[in-house]
Amino acid sequence: MKRRVVYLGTPAMAVPPLRALVDAGHEVVLVVTRVDKRRGRGAEMSPSPVKAAALELGLPVSHDLADVLGCGADLGVVVAYGRIIPVEVLAAVPMVNLHFSLLPRWRGAAPVERAILAGDTCTGVCVMQVAEGLDTGDVLDTVEVPIHEHTTADDLRRTLVDVGCHQLVRVLGGPLPDGVPQVGDATYAAKIAPDDLRIDWAATAEAAHRQVRLGGAWTTFRGKRMKIVAAEPGPDNTGLVPGGGLTIRLLQPEGKAPMAALDYVRGARPCADERFE
Repeated sequence: MKRRVVYLGTPAMAVPPLRALVDAGHEVVLVVTRVDKRRGRGAEMSPSPVKAAALELGLPVSHDLADVLGCGADLGVVVAYGRIIPVEVLAAVPMVNLHFSLLPRWRGAAPVERAILAGDTCTGVCVMQVAEGLDTGDVLDTVEVPIHEHTTADDLRRTLVDVGCHQLVRVLGGPLPDGVPQVGDATYAAKIAPDDLRIDWAATAEAAHRQVRLGGAWTTFRGKRMKIVAAEPGPDNTGLVPGGGLTIRLLQPEGKAPMAALDYVRGARPCADERFE
């Protein structure tokens, strides 16, 4: 079965599903994404990753959700679009959403990161009906994906996108399955803020390791920000970890490139009482 699809998405992780739909022979009649953003301090504007891919594929692009009305699509596909779809649009074009969690756990903007931060050992991908509200629709299909103790957010995101591409093509290749209402306690996956990535040295080493696995984990040392790039639970190898429960492999001082933690310590020559803050 080949469909006429309107595709709504924005970030890089929404690009492979778009390509998968095109490769599977579905007709993408319109791509809707965010408006271009200014790049840096100059005047040059930067398209979203989905827009850049759509233009490369020769697909029409819009920044206006109202253009979904009358575009001729029989189905909408939403992947990390970043906006709630208005009821009047859903009434005109039924839509499905590829969501990277096991709903109703981790509804919202950052399901991959929140699953890792919470210490979840399993997540997955849901194809769900888009309904009024935030990720509340009936689930059409689910694929589970394990989260291992060293899985990074980038690793997990790549796996989920790959699984989701195959899942989306499979589900759209025939009549849509009957939806199943979500069961269980809903949890909200808020966007990751800088404070979510600041290491709390009073917490467990496992909690700190989960922050590091997200990418961008940081602390301060001598009044400046220090990124912890790679680490694992274990004995302190630097003499700088309060509590001593994290083995740091790579760190990045403010304004410098990442370096081996032990090389930094040799150069910094910390005093006996100095620690990460």
